[in-house]
Amino acid sequence: MTYCAAIRLKEGMIFASDTRTNAGVDHISTFRKLYQYGVEGERFMVLQTAGSLATSQAVFNKLQSDINLRAEGSLNTVSSLFDGAQMVGECMRNIMANAQRVANDNNSRTFTSSFLLGGQIKGQTPELYMIYPEGNCIRATRDTPFFQLGESKYGKPILDRSVRYDTNVNHAAQALMLSFDSTLHSNLSVGMPIDFVIYENDSLMLPKGRRIEEDDEYFKTISRQWSAALRNTLIELPECPDNYWG
Repeated sequence: MTYCAAIRLKEGMIFASDTRTNAGVDHISTFRKLYQYGVEGERFMVLQTAGSLATSQAVFNKLQSDINLRAEGSLNTVSSLFDGAQMVGECMRNIMANAQRVANDNNSRTFTSSFLLGGQIKGQTPELYMIYPEGNCIRATRDTPFFQLGESKYGKPILDRSVRYDTNVNHAAQALMLSFDSTLHSNLSVGMPIDFVIYENDSLMLPKGRRIEEDDEYFKTISRQWSAALRNTLIELPECPDNYWG
């Protein structure tokens, strides 16, 4: 299992993915699940994944190979983010179909992956897409500014309550960090380090990003303060009225 999320805001975009991959409690590994693509000053894209590691890596490798070979159709040449999402979906479908054929396995769930693709091409507005295992996709809107993949249920309430399209980028980034913190506390299949990328709309820069390790002092600080704030708020809630419980 994994957890990754992306947010499209009025001022920028935020992407974050954990790196834990496990096949049982005694076999835990770290694999990158967030990759950047683009051309400085011309386009910026981030691709994130959850699901079958073999399928995801095959998709990443094929997309990067097309870029390296300067193929006519690649993420560095598509005319829109929607076309990029379609390309990722088609690549995934082809890889899944080939894996099923080689393995002689009719259970498509064995090879299932999902993706998030977000970014901006010069002259166009920033966009964020969720790409389903079937290859189709949906686009984030002002009413629904973020998408999640994988183990999303523990971190979703924080984002639902705190993130809107016009939320400040730094505040949204803190909310996303707390979303990961809640998930880490509740599900051992999600683990650090966390790859984090923040993009300023219309900058068309390729941000360096940050890998948040377990000893990251800022992450630990906001985790402690969030926990303390929740405990204090619980204590400060109004007392139940008389006979409230019957």
